[in-house]
Amino acid sequence: MAQFTALSPDVEVNGQTVLSIVAGMDTFREIALEILESKGISSPKENDWFLQQSWLDAFREIADNVGEYTLMEIGRQIPENADWPPQVNSIETALSSIDIAYHMNHRIKGRLMFDPQNGSMLEGIGHYAYKHDSERRITMICDNPYPSDFDKGIIESAANKFKTKGDRIRVTADTDSPSRKKGADSCTYIITW
Repeated sequence: MAQFTALSPDVEVNGQTVLSIVAGMDTFREIALEILESKGISSPKENDWFLQQSWLDAFREIADNVGEYTLMEIGRQIPENADWPPQVNSIETALSSIDIAYHMNHRIKGRLMFDPQNGSMLEGIGHYAYKHDSERRITMICDNPYPSDFDKGIIESAANKFKTKGDRIRVTADTDSPSRKKGADSCTYIITW
């Protein structure tokens, strides 16, 4: 699945998630709001819902005009501003919960894409696949329409938020795997500590 292209025109993202663009652009808050408004997202609020494609269009403009580092900063804001369930208390539990959180913040035709009551998940936005390779190594495969640098920021921030004192998190792109930056459907990241 290509970066910046929603899989369905019916997918929406919640306002709290959209506001991560504003938080990630920090001192350039007004520019962030202008970019969002130019894509049809005016005065976003936490409980609002917006078309995913509009949000992806904002990401594309940021990538083209501001830079990839800003996309990573926006991704870093997602875990920092999210509420985490009490069972998320380690790097492993944080990274393994990203896919559920991702689906909880999107809906399609008015239905949330993850139902915490029965654990059902709707398809249509891709995934964040988690694989625990060894004691201090995890592989994450991101096959969603978001920019690769945004995904790297999410992964890095979630791991850092729940690391043990003294751990040094390292998130690197797996250069032996496909990359959305090169037109592939997914990106793979290796997390070590």
